[in-house]
Amino acid sequence: MKAVALVSAGTVKVLEDRPEPSCGPGDVIVAVRGVGLCGSDLAVVGGRRPVPAFPWILGHEAFGVVLAAGRDVTDRRPGQRVVIEPNYPCLSCGPCRSGATAGCPDRRAAGITEPGLLAERVAVPAPFAWPVPESWDEADVICVEPLTVALNAVRMSGLGPGDDCLVLGAGSQGLLVVLAVLHAGGRPFVADPHGGRRDLALRLGARDAADAGPEASFPVVVETSGVPEAFEEAVRRTASGGALIVVGQSTRPARVPTFTLVQRRMTVRGCLIYDHPAGFARTIATLGVHDLRPGRVLRERFDLAQAPQAFARASAVAGKTWIGLPRTEEMSA
Repeated sequence: MKAVALVSAGTVKVLEDRPEPSCGPGDVIVAVRGVGLCGSDLAVVGGRRPVPAFPWILGHEAFGVVLAAGRDVTDRRPGQRVVIEPNYPCLSCGPCRSGATAGCPDRRAAGITEPGLLAERVAVPAPFAWPVPESWDEADVICVEPLTVALNAVRMSGLGPGDDCLVLGAGSQGLLVVLAVLHAGGRPFVADPHGGRRDLALRLGARDAADAGPEASFPVVVETSGVPEAFEEAVRRTASGGALIVVGQSTRPARVPTFTLVQRRMTVRGCLIYDHPAGFARTIATLGVHDLRPGRVLRERFDLAQAPQAFARASAVAGKTWIGLPRTEEMSA
């Protein structure tokens, strides 16, 4: 079986002889059809997020078709098209029992803490393989996982119809936040030094933050870039009584005076992924009713054999990059 792996720091290869996945009693085997790339994947490849071992299978934003189901699985069946929720909480700790599964201390993350999904076939806990209609465009299906992050961030902010929102960073996650703000009835303004990313955000319906003026403040700010200087800018641009939602992550410290936070009575909240099962359930229900078309953020598609080039180019692309996998024959029993 073929899979895409990080074989050493910074080196991505397509491996030809990986073992077939084993289907546990509560698992499904999924033939992967496509995997999106995001900043977390690039951080792994770049060495900013160390991996447990080499070679390390990459990728976590995947969709495909169920090939087989374990003996205890009753609500998934071979032939179903599914999108994979790649974060597996323990479902028994305090945070999980309260519904805050993103805070699970034992949460397993595909491609980060355990081998990823960029392989021809993968085993997935059945509740984390979500059926989606065959009629949905594959570009939209690819974006379900990062769109769930974006919708969660906007929901956490308290943004309402007519509210202005500054989105700092117009990478793929920032672009999806723009769509989430528009879906909530808000007015997104975007700032990004990369002209191509900024232009794409404007085509999706955002406004240029430069048009609002350098001193303009916003009741809601979402920081997606993970650059400390951008976080400092986000604090400066958050209005009195406003909410700053932090999606981007960095290990470099930012310099922020507590005087500003207190005097402006700001709410600063980190947005770590989403909770299970509410996050994915909400996104899939939303896409079933509303014409968000998140696949509009996709800009480059690569075949499996081109995966090393896909990872090498992804950070420079204005929009999201993804890798399509060929259809394979069903596994023999």
